[in-house]
Amino acid sequence: MPTQTFFNLPEAKQQIIIEKSLEQFANHSYEAVSISRIVQEARIAKGSFYQYFEGKEDLYLYLVDIGIARQKSFIENADLPPIENGFFPYLRSLLKTSLDFQISHPHFTQILFRLPNYGDIPFRDEVFHRTKAVSIAFIKEKIEYAIALGQLPKYLNPDMVAFMIVTLGNELRQFIPRHLGIKVEKLVKEDTPLDVNAINQTLDDFVSTLEKGIGKD
Repeated sequence: MPTQTFFNLPEAKQQIIIEKSLEQFANHSYEAVSISRIVQEARIAKGSFYQYFEGKEDLYLYLVDIGIARQKSFIENADLPPIENGFFPYLRSLLKTSLDFQISHPHFTQILFRLPNYGDIPFRDEVFHRTKAVSIAFIKEKIEYAIALGQLPKYLNPDMVAFMIVTLGNELRQFIPRHLGIKVEKLVKEDTPLDVNAINQTLDDFVSTLEKGIGKD
């Protein structure tokens, strides 16, 4: 977490440091990113950097927190169908909106998802913990509301169902590249075009499986 000294900077200066740091982490491996390059790009003294952050890991985790907040805001401002119209249509739209965020915010996508999953982040468990905790809390609230509306059965445990949906959803990031033949190495290093329709179809299949279950009728 940045020090108060960082937050005392003019907002424009904070944004420059954030943007230049994002560019470095999004375009290079974690190991290859240097504080020297960041301070050079942001035009600040190296000594000043250590008045703002403890080090590279502290900076990266701050960017993770910003990315989580940006994604949450993106979802909250999206035109999602109301849960009153059905929990599963809402969930389907939520997953597709999350995909829209990842496509429209490639730097945060690298920071939040691709580098922790496929890169050389040495503290990936902490990144996963932060992103997963926020997602579980968000989904749990929607599940509880859907239960109250009668959209989902009352016997469901909201904590367990939220954990299952988020965990399985995270695993889709591993499944989709294999299923669609996407070279993840290129995604990490290059701006590779994606077959969004194919990904959306996979998300549809995922939600349909949750809705209908895997038991025999």
